[in-house]
Amino acid sequence: MFEIRRREQLTSNIYLMEISAYWVARAAKPGQFVIIIIDDKGERIPLTICDYNKEEGTITIVFQIVGKSTEKLAKLGKGNKLKDVVGPLGKESELMYVPEEEKANKKILFVAGGVGTAPVYPQVKWVKEHGMKADVIIGTKTKNTLILEDMMREVADNLYVCTDDGSYGMKGLVTDCVKKLVEEGAKYDEVVAIGPMVMMKFVSLLTKELGIKTTVSLNSLMVDGTGMCGACRVTIGGKTKFTCVDGPEFDAHLVDFDEAIRRQSMYKTHEIATDSDDHKCNLTAAVNHTIKKRRVPVREQDAVVRVKNFDEVCYGYTMEEAMEEADRCLQCKNPGCVSACPVNIDIPAFIKQIRGGAVGHFAQAYKIISSSSALPAVCGRVCPQESQCEGSCVLGKKGDPVAIGKLERFVADWAREVKLDFTEVPASNGKKVAIVGSGPSGLTCAGDLAKMGYDVTIFEALHQAGGVLVYGIPEFRLPKEKVVKEEVENIKKLGVKIVTDVIIGRSITIDELFDKEGFSAVYIASGAGLPKFMNIPGKNLNGVVSANELLTRSNLMKAYEDGYDTPVYPGNVTIVVGGGNVAMDAARTARRLGAEVHVVYRRGKNEMPARAEEIHHAKEEGIEFHFMTNPVEIMGDEKGWVKSVKCVKMELGEPDASGRRSPVELPGSEHELPADCVIMALGTAPNKLIIDTTENLDATDWGGIQTDEHAATSREGIFAGGDAVMGAATVILAMGAGKKAAKSIDEYLRNKK
Repeated sequence: MFEIRRREQLTSNIYLMEISAYWVARAAKPGQFVIIIIDDKGERIPLTICDYNKEEGTITIVFQIVGKSTEKLAKLGKGNKLKDVVGPLGKESELMYVPEEEKANKKILFVAGGVGTAPVYPQVKWVKEHGMKADVIIGTKTKNTLILEDMMREVADNLYVCTDDGSYGMKGLVTDCVKKLVEEGAKYDEVVAIGPMVMMKFVSLLTKELGIKTTVSLNSLMVDGTGMCGACRVTIGGKTKFTCVDGPEFDAHLVDFDEAIRRQSMYKTHEIATDSDDHKCNLTAAVNHTIKKRRVPVREQDAVVRVKNFDEVCYGYTMEEAMEEADRCLQCKNPGCVSACPVNIDIPAFIKQIRGGAVGHFAQAYKIISSSSALPAVCGRVCPQESQCEGSCVLGKKGDPVAIGKLERFVADWAREVKLDFTEVPASNGKKVAIVGSGPSGLTCAGDLAKMGYDVTIFEALHQAGGVLVYGIPEFRLPKEKVVKEEVENIKKLGVKIVTDVIIGRSITIDELFDKEGFSAVYIASGAGLPKFMNIPGKNLNGVVSANELLTRSNLMKAYEDGYDTPVYPGNVTIVVGGGNVAMDAARTARRLGAEVHVVYRRGKNEMPARAEEIHHAKEEGIEFHFMTNPVEIMGDEKGWVKSVKCVKMELGEPDASGRRSPVELPGSEHELPADCVIMALGTAPNKLIIDTTENLDATDWGGIQTDEHAATSREGIFAGGDAVMGAATVILAMGAGKKAAKSIDEYLRNKK
């Protein structure tokens, strides 16, 4: 799909490529960028779009070899195909919004440094095509490293070239040229500078002195490009912004360039290229009898062994173990477990089938589960059963509840291993529904709608379907190839189409899905992937990362595996801030990557929202917990890297809005914990891109999409659910939202006139 149509070597280490990328080309605008993934083991490379052809469906990129990934990219030629090209991403250039009456008098000075000439070109071209004046300065080391000179001359009013060695054009720096032009009387309304971070810093200092508005592009900071990891955060006017969501262009005079330069160096060692050479039950007697049989224990990897690998910790039940555990179920006439399940699986019915112990019975158990759940193998592993179905089990009142989750997993794994397939594709009703996001909510909604006869297409921003299942939950809890990929394939068997690498709001808008693509309804299940950081001193030091970043690099991009290009920084002594499941996932991942890990949580163990099983596993794996402790400052060394975390001890006060007792600082309890890495696991928020690009789509005060009890939004035909509506929650709650939405969409479309 993403074929290289043209490849040109511009200098010894700078290359131009024209690539087929229909979804990107149709929506691209000056100033935007793409994420390129070369192959299955490749990292996500952010590259600004140099040019685009909507008719041909192609984009042009120019890149310099700066690391292993760009070195690998440069070796590809015409006819080769890239695994993924995602975009367009980022906000388009603000120059596109200059009022029509001001364009004729507008004069812009573009300053390009080295390979930064490439992203400057489409902006200059657009400016000239829309009646504005544009001068361009290109700075480069020597004449041999100059690129795109002829192309730029065709669109610029005046082109000035500066070389460090004086071999071509003016000898000196771009700042020398800017100063010279202004001294000679040139007047500019704005300067746009794109190039090396140091160059942009000094251009910014000069133009601030000269009083000229200046914009810079910080796309070189980006890692993921979709707002998930937080690695591209930068301080703008004292506030933390995300380059990929809020940028990549910013007011240069507000950028903390020194911090940005430090951040850019975080993975430098990895990226260096090689040299060119409650009810009372009447079953008390039965319970007292059964309780003598405790829950059948599940086999697990030994903690000493598993901290050195990413293999699944829990082995699951054997057939005999599953049958023995299923025999504990009392088959209640009014089962609380069913009503406690967000997708209402008939739990007693499928467990009864396991008791039978025959192939036909196992198959029937799977049929019962899959009629309600689109992702049984996933839910059997990651659902918080202790607070849902198992939390409502009668046996749990006086002992262990039935291991419902482990039994669900057993059935789903058995069905996969024997290649059981109950797929029935119904006749099409001719109506198209678009789903935004291929996480648990989107997949569930898509599967249910497909079973009703709808033509369903899922649009996924990443290069791989699964959402949080692939980027957020570690391999040792949820295997990607063996489990997630197979669950996604089951959805596709129903006729659901999944289009990856499409950013709704950038590649195509919600309104265009209706107007241009002919969809009758849209379900937004885009999740909540924007990480939160503590607003404390030192939050932007090198070595401070979000749990999303660590987990995305490790889970989605396989940074923990040899042979994969994506770097990861787990630190040597790492502090994880937070007490939820994501914090446990991040801590256990960092431990496997070789770090000594400490979890800092401002409340006590009993208040931790993480699953008890995950906390238990983390302790087994040698992770140390610091309860009633809260960071107040991250201390850095002279090079801008984390060296310790200043903390205070807490005590619990009155309950807050969530019902949990609020932590209160203990005076005089300040102390430091040494660390060279801090992982923030404080929750996530929805990316506002869809809200910002969809007219009259109402949002909540905290940034989620506002819906009614039927998942309907303020816009007719648009529905939403999952984390994009609720905020970060569990997989099963997202699935429940997807089921509700599918029912509402069906009712809406059947009654629509």
